[in-house]
Amino acid sequence: MKKILLFAIICLPIIANAQNPDSAWFVNNYVKKEVTIPMRDGVKLFTSIYMPKDQSEKHPILLTRTPYSVAPYGAAYRSYWRSYMMRYCREGYIMVNQDIRGKYMSEGIFEVVRPFNPNKKTNKDIDEASDSYDTIDWLVKNIDNNNGNVGGIGISFPGFYATMIALSGHPALKAVSPQAPVTDRFFGDDDHHNGVLMLMDAFDFHVGYGFSAPSRAPSTKGARGINIRLQDNYDYYLKMGAMPNFTKMSGDTMKFWSDMMNHPNLDAWWKARDARSGIKNVKPAMLITGGLFDAEDGYGAWHTYDALVKQSPATNSKLIMGPWYHGQWASNNGTRLGNVQFGSNTSVYYQNMEVPFFNYYLNGKGSDTLSKATIFFSGENKWRRFSQWPVAGIKPTPIYLEENGKLSFKAANSTKPTFDSYVSDPAKPVPYAEKVHASRTREYMDDDQRFTARRTDVLTYDSGILADDITLAGPVVADLMVSLSNTDADFVVKLIDVFPDDTPVDPVTKYPMGGYQMLVRAEIMRGKFRNSFAKPEPFVPDKPTQVKYTLPDVAHTFKKGHKIMIQVQSTWFPLTDRNPQQFVDINHAKDTDFVKETIKVYHNSSKIILPVIQ
Repeated sequence: MKKILLFAIICLPIIANAQNPDSAWFVNNYVKKEVTIPMRDGVKLFTSIYMPKDQSEKHPILLTRTPYSVAPYGAAYRSYWRSYMMRYCREGYIMVNQDIRGKYMSEGIFEVVRPFNPNKKTNKDIDEASDSYDTIDWLVKNIDNNNGNVGGIGISFPGFYATMIALSGHPALKAVSPQAPVTDRFFGDDDHHNGVLMLMDAFDFHVGYGFSAPSRAPSTKGARGINIRLQDNYDYYLKMGAMPNFTKMSGDTMKFWSDMMNHPNLDAWWKARDARSGIKNVKPAMLITGGLFDAEDGYGAWHTYDALVKQSPATNSKLIMGPWYHGQWASNNGTRLGNVQFGSNTSVYYQNMEVPFFNYYLNGKGSDTLSKATIFFSGENKWRRFSQWPVAGIKPTPIYLEENGKLSFKAANSTKPTFDSYVSDPAKPVPYAEKVHASRTREYMDDDQRFTARRTDVLTYDSGILADDITLAGPVVADLMVSLSNTDADFVVKLIDVFPDDTPVDPVTKYPMGGYQMLVRAEIMRGKFRNSFAKPEPFVPDKPTQVKYTLPDVAHTFKKGHKIMIQVQSTWFPLTDRNPQQFVDINHAKDTDFVKETIKVYHNSSKIILPVIQ
């Protein structure tokens, strides 16, 4: 649902008699045209085009393909003046928005993530890349006064379609920016993290909002979902119980939800929907954008860039990651997230990099001065530029979990195995956020973790006060040695920055920042996938077993006087679904399958490997 709110905010329809000077300029200097563009299989896609009236020069085209509607339809104008996109209009860009196949006013059958087809042989062999190609081809041949250069851009799901635009291979396409692109819905985006269902987001989006509803005849109205009435999401999702109760509520119409429930493990169905599969020999310049604190598609940005570097090394690829929630870089205010401030308006800073990027490749203005990776480091609140990512010279540095809640950069000289233990109870799961909420918050990504540190089913370790700054740049690896009293469990590892006790109260939120436990990164792992995501395995009760997995990349400096903290827990609710804590098909489990479990985490042999900049 956050995706819908994002685009509603960025692209609101025109308000009658608006007094905004930019809105008056836009309406007076642009003409709107609505067309249906035929695809190779005969399906027509509804497209809204805003063209400069200026005929003194030829203009570049900036294309966004979206499942969220190109509204407003008819005579009203899209309100570009409400966002930085107005800068493109001032530069004279032809702004094009298209309803994707099967959504809103476009014909055809909608598929939530249509697999990329590298072997298209007939006109019936279509995918989002071929629809992008056919759209671009029509635009450059039919829009008057265009300069023959096309760019693609989109955030979130439109970021996925931006990736597909890049894979179209059309010669007029010169630059593309997939931003927080939906990339792999099994490993890290939206629906799942490491195969664990992101329950609240997935159910709200596919079923509550109705995103996965079947295609209809073209309409300016969106598909309807199920009205989910709740004020306390923790209470609501807990009372819903096992996953079949959610599936029953979704009915027979939400096909993608049903498909997910029938594909609990990594298989060909999931692999076909990994957008990275087609990232090869990409021709346009690429600018990948994402947020360090993006709760929805932070994975997609890091891994789309990684795929470009590895699978398409000749592509001119750039990466920009800032301290943002989902889409915050497109907002007017990037100064903070929740209680954590970043020292400057990082959104405007980003926009001053993106617009010149497109101007160079589409308009022939200026130069491309971007580094390969431009990354904001929280903690120190500074931008850094690198010639590669991950950064050269990173030293993977283990920090060990020890007795008495301590972390140490040196393993203890002990021959006797020691451990901490906790009882994980699915009936009383650890909440992902402290307060009562109806919807999932975006601020949880850097929220204060003191509320979980006080629970008996969360293990907490800290380094003590740091004598020097420690800067991390890259993926964090959790390497745990555990034993269970049953046959399965989830593991959530959190990397936390503990502020000094004398840190002043935040002047904006009035929140007490002394001792603040800032979540820097957290990730979940379903234990049965520890050896294979395709072939899950049960644990042998009471047998020490390694669970090792990688958390998303971090860019953060732990300042002198702060502490590094690690938390380990087994529930994260209702952000993720609950593990019954025995080896069963969770998507088809019964309410009676959920059991308490005692979990042991062994000292010294359990460690977190940090990517320390030397």
